[in-house]
Amino acid sequence: MKKLRSQEWYGRRDREGFMYRSWMKNQGWPHDLFDGRPIIGICNTWSELTPCNAHFREIAEFVKRGVWEAGGFPLEFPVMSLGETQLRPTAMLFRNLASMDVEESIRGNPVDGVVLLMGCDKTTPSLLMGAASCGLPTIGVSGGPMLSGKYRGHDVGSGTGLWQMSEQLRAGEMTEEDFFAAESCMHRSKGHCMTMGTASTMANMVEALGMSLPGNAAIPAVDARRNTLAQMTGRRIVQMVHEDLGIAKILTRQSFENAIRANAAIGGSTNAVIHLVAIAGRIGVPLCLDDFEQLGSELPCLVNLQPSGKYLMEDYFYAGGLPAVLRELGQARALNRDALTVNGKTIWENVTEAPCWNREVIHEFSTPFKPNAGITVLRGNLAPDGAVIKLSAASPHLLQHRGRAVVFENIEEFHARINDESLDIDETCVMVLKNCGPKGYPGMAEVGNMPLPPKLLRKGVTDMVRISDARMSGTAYGTVVLHVCPEAAAGGPLALVQSGDTISLDVKKRELRLEVEDNILAARRAKWTAQPLPERGWLRLYAKHVMQADKGADLDFLVGNSGAKVARDSH
Repeated sequence: MKKLRSQEWYGRRDREGFMYRSWMKNQGWPHDLFDGRPIIGICNTWSELTPCNAHFREIAEFVKRGVWEAGGFPLEFPVMSLGETQLRPTAMLFRNLASMDVEESIRGNPVDGVVLLMGCDKTTPSLLMGAASCGLPTIGVSGGPMLSGKYRGHDVGSGTGLWQMSEQLRAGEMTEEDFFAAESCMHRSKGHCMTMGTASTMANMVEALGMSLPGNAAIPAVDARRNTLAQMTGRRIVQMVHEDLGIAKILTRQSFENAIRANAAIGGSTNAVIHLVAIAGRIGVPLCLDDFEQLGSELPCLVNLQPSGKYLMEDYFYAGGLPAVLRELGQARALNRDALTVNGKTIWENVTEAPCWNREVIHEFSTPFKPNAGITVLRGNLAPDGAVIKLSAASPHLLQHRGRAVVFENIEEFHARINDESLDIDETCVMVLKNCGPKGYPGMAEVGNMPLPPKLLRKGVTDMVRISDARMSGTAYGTVVLHVCPEAAAGGPLALVQSGDTISLDVKKRELRLEVEDNILAARRAKWTAQPLPERGWLRLYAKHVMQADKGADLDFLVGNSGAKVARDSH
């Protein structure tokens, strides 16, 4: 049997071995726990400032049960917790920082395998990125979605309901009293967003990648079966250590292709594009925007869930969850059936008998909820390195559109002008937001789904073409072009757009064009100046080294894994 990594610490019979064991014994651990049983690190993103993850202490205890049962020794450790709803200026600014916290915590400590506890949007990719950089046997447990929101006899979904009601409030169709009354009705249990937002999308991606036990994506946070899954995960990670089943054997090109296709089938968030590319970059698997176009853009959306549809994650779970979706993909030969998963079986072995209990929620591949509804990649002189649009959440009548640009140089200008009744804009215009990409915000905030002007909302306008280098919440909807690359702050063509310019969008042709002559653009570029780097700290390091969205917005010096090397002994 391969020597356990933890024995580099605890198997020593010298001064250092004494030190490692003795200091741990101040917690009351008996000597025989250091005798060569697998040490399992439980990487916990619990925080009361991250509401989606506030129940993770309880989940960790169930993981520990399973580890003990399988003969392992569980040790829990904290890492930076990223709460999308509370953290300013945006949780995405700290995804790479948290991934470094995860990587160095794993690399520097005596653990043989790792269980990742993740829930809110950025905790999932940050933990996977950090673990991928280390290479140990690794398995994920998501915190699970909240129960469905209930407001006056109707289901309301996280984020999606908020965007809808805030627009109604701004249009004068909803009172402030009713708006505030909905707050306690939308989020009524533990868990992350119960729409197919980024948190739920990434939980699905973990399962589609093979990085969790089957069923992980959809079990509600408060369902006892979530705790059962956590306990079984604790058992399984010990077996993975004995089998030397490292993360690189799971995160293969095949598994990433499966995740791309699954994201299309569930109507998943555009944020999955950035996160999957970043995770692949850490493990050394080639993945680019063109893969999303070639593998997923023409696939149908099978899942009728908000924001693309009607239902919520609780309904999705009762209908069969991701296993039912993967079975549909597998039967349609749109799945790499031989991709290995953490339970030691192939993904097809896991789902070949998966039932579906509600075809209104999870449709058959032959009769999809929406055809050709995957994330589509656009290119053109406005986005030479690509941009994305989520077809399942867009308005069909706007997918081919030509209009006058109304430009906002930054999010502050947008907020200052959008409610102005004198704003020169109508429903045929194209709203353009600059300087909200990785470098520009910095952090690439979820501000791409710009709220519409109240004067147009009152006319009954519910959607317009919107273009930016920002991201959009996975719970949002609309004909929104995102992740324009290169971003404005990096000197991309988006920086040169002015109000009054004509922009054309043709999703069928995959084109996004700025109809301005080259000599005019050259003159504008000659006047453009880059914004200065932030003065200090993480923001400066981030802005200096962050790559563009098409590269996953990771830091350039973090790409590529370096293996689970034991830290040098300095004692």
